[in-house]
Amino acid sequence: MIRYELSQDTSTRTFDRYKTLLFSIAYRMLGSVMEAEDIVQEAYLRWQGTEEEIRSPKAYLSTVVTRLSIDRLRSAQARRERYVGPWLPEPLATEEDSEVAEATVAEETLSIAFLVLLESLNPVERAVFLLREVFDYDYAEISRIVGKTEANCRQIAHRSRQAVTARRPRFESSRGQQETMTRLFVEACADGDMSGLLSLLSEDVIFYSDGGGKVVTARNPVYGPDRVARLMLGLARKRLPGSEIRLTRINGQPGIVGYSGDRPDSVFSLEISGGRISAVRHVRNPDKLHAIPRLDATDRKGDK
Repeated sequence: MIRYELSQDTSTRTFDRYKTLLFSIAYRMLGSVMEAEDIVQEAYLRWQGTEEEIRSPKAYLSTVVTRLSIDRLRSAQARRERYVGPWLPEPLATEEDSEVAEATVAEETLSIAFLVLLESLNPVERAVFLLREVFDYDYAEISRIVGKTEANCRQIAHRSRQAVTARRPRFESSRGQQETMTRLFVEACADGDMSGLLSLLSEDVIFYSDGGGKVVTARNPVYGPDRVARLMLGLARKRLPGSEIRLTRINGQPGIVGYSGDRPDSVFSLEISGGRISAVRHVRNPDKLHAIPRLDATDRKGDK
């Protein structure tokens, strides 16, 4: 995933111990796999180039990655204002053996829905919230990383926690329920089962599609179960011969990947609340699908 070349010197082995943590921070900050990899690469170069003795490699590297992410996010916000259609985070494949999925932080904080919630915070708020609530840094560490007083960091964390909590679904769903709902959703779409699909959708369901102006998608959110169900069935009917749908884990949650040949062309992520699907997020922008693996020839139907 991360593109630097690893030698076996002590400095690199030290960096290697923290690379999953660093990527996890940068990805949650930016919602972009490619930009997170770039940040970790830059941190590696700075680590290799430093001539001073580093007493705490974790503190030094966390500071570098967080500050680079804050700067990158500030510039990204201006670009997102000009983005064509809804902006969604770049999906990340996280099978059971994924380093990021196995990290000590909860999978829920990696979900597309959670990353969307973080968009309500400014860059510094996002950094303080993640370092405290997700990665369990103490306020003294956070203060040094973001360059603010401990008291200010506590205030920022409290304010950010309130903002995120206010937007979170009231009813959490279990992993088993997520898997079941995702499977039923795919089956209803494949079968053209309008009533079955409607039974899965909440009354206030919203469909978001991110094509970035590069592929045809709905440029505005679609509201309501009837409209969302009709849209999903229409998308299912339009899939070309040779295309496939696969259930996999995306951002630590059950997800759906559409393939055209061996290439991923779309990713669906479902948000479930109160036993119903409350949001469908659809990423089609080809620039955001690089972290989704291609199908192997042995995995493709009809190649056996």
